[in-house]
Amino acid sequence: MSEPRLPSLKLLMGFEAAARHGSFSRAADELHVTQSAISHQVQQLEAQLMQPLFRRAGRGVELTIAGEVLLRSVQRSLTVLRSGMERIGTYLDPGLVSLVCPAPLLRGWLQPRLPELHALLPGLSLVLSADESARFVDEIDVDIAISRRPLLQPGLQEQPLLQDEWLLVADAGIAQKLGRIPQAQHHLHADLVCLEESLSSEATAPLFLGTLAQFRKRAMYDDARLVLDAVLAAQGIACLPSLLLEGSLASGRLQMLPGYPRVLGSTWWLSGVAGPARSDMVAQVFEWLGAQGQPR
Repeated sequence: MSEPRLPSLKLLMGFEAAARHGSFSRAADELHVTQSAISHQVQQLEAQLMQPLFRRAGRGVELTIAGEVLLRSVQRSLTVLRSGMERIGTYLDPGLVSLVCPAPLLRGWLQPRLPELHALLPGLSLVLSADESARFVDEIDVDIAISRRPLLQPGLQEQPLLQDEWLLVADAGIAQKLGRIPQAQHHLHADLVCLEESLSSEATAPLFLGTLAQFRKRAMYDDARLVLDAVLAAQGIACLPSLLLEGSLASGRLQMLPGYPRVLGSTWWLSGVAGPARSDMVAQVFEWLGAQGQPR
């Protein structure tokens, strides 16, 4: 059985306007056509669908059941179309660069550096996404991606960007208090807040089973940013990635706890299109990001 022929967009837009206003004349005013044109479009649409879509209601019109069903579909479709048109308009901005970066890295490492980037590239319009499922670089949705491993996608240039490590930290008050106490007694004076996956991760589990085993676990989270919030609120000490901590350590809000091991963390990779970029701005942002990964 063949699919029914879709009505033209012109007919559907005339119908949608008439249904929304409950009036052919107001729909005509909105679309800058005559009332008879709207009436004719609706008649064509009803003939094609073989269903009445409106019935008279005083000086206006109201939808039939078939009209209500069609209106919901048309309005959903028009919303998608308008969204697509807006995205096209945004994409034509020569300063637009779309970057996918995992949320902890975005918050701790990249966000504090953005003023420097915007000062260097004042025409930049940066679209930042923490949605790692959208990291496929296609020059439409994603120009550049930062990820835990190479994307191994054809046509990309990929390079190691940053080496992370896990650090034991506390807010300044707790760190000063623990600094006056032997490390063997730290667990008597501070609790531990932690990332749940750290307890079983190959890299960090030995630390929690050994050095940190005596600490009472005050709270366990599934998001490293929430652990960071808890440490900043002086709820305990924590083991967190150095790149998430970078801004808080630089400001002095958090301090590293001396004498505790530092554990090697993720290697972060930078990915972008090989060869000429979609725009000079994309190429400049990629180059700038690569330079940020170099030792200063």
